[in-house]
Amino acid sequence: MDNKNCIDKRKRLEENNFSYKITKDNKVMIYWKNQRIMILTGKKALKLIAELNNTDEYGKQLLLAKATGNFKHGNEKVSKNSHKNRKY
Repeated sequence: MDNKNCIDKRKRLEENNFSYKITKDNKVMIYWKNQRIMILTGKKALKLIAELNNTDEYGKQLLLAKATGNFKHGNEKVSKNSHKNRKY
């Protein structure tokens, strides 16, 4: 079993859900399915930029996933207008 299969058993990184933009002032805006989820600044951003420039697309997905941590575990904020927050 190669290293990719050990890390990504469900093959989620192959879906290329993560994207990013680097601003002029070296901030990294990280997107998941075209929704901004995080902005990195300072030393963390500079380190990530250097790593992103030296890897393939799969590696970029892995780096972005690691940078965001576990952001999809039920702790997402729900909009005020969501049906989940309506009082009946």
